[in-house]
Amino acid sequence: MITETIFAGFGGQGVLMMGYVFAVSVMRDGMNVTYLPSYGAEVRGGTANCTVVVSDEEIASPVSSSPDHVVVMNNPSLLRYQGMIRSGGTMMINDSLVEAKLARDDVEEVRVPVTDIANELGSPRIANMIMLGAFAAKTGLTSLNSLMNGLTEIVKGKKASIMDLNRKGMEQGARYVTRAS
Repeated sequence: MITETIFAGFGGQGVLMMGYVFAVSVMRDGMNVTYLPSYGAEVRGGTANCTVVVSDEEIASPVSSSPDHVVVMNNPSLLRYQGMIRSGGTMMINDSLVEAKLARDDVEEVRVPVTDIANELGSPRIANMIMLGAFAAKTGLTSLNSLMNGLTEIVKGKKASIMDLNRKGMEQGARYVTRAS
């Protein structure tokens, strides 16, 4: 089994962090993984994306020309990646910010108002963790517990209140997708 995922959005939305937390989590789950970040020179406000390839076998290339899943946090990312995703793939979309419509009907579209949920929870900075929780619940590639363990490993020393908020965000994202299914 090999699964390719692209996470994409503006710099500053936590897109690279989403991919990195996912990569560390599935690695700790015992899978082989590659993580390939890419971002514009201006970083915050520019475009950012990363590719995460997960497999139970050795991975030949970290590049994905036809991903199974694409997570988009902004309009430009939807427009850029909707043509790349494989037929039958899943496109996870930040419905709070992405107004563009998916121009394909052979891809499963999952819209989650992550920015709105983040604002309701009191921190727009956790939109990425909400989307990551939704992604995990939708794909089943890892668990919320594994994601939280991966995040804890990456951001050692953060305040407990911030980690609690991230956990709540992941849980809210997962619940949203579960209710919508």
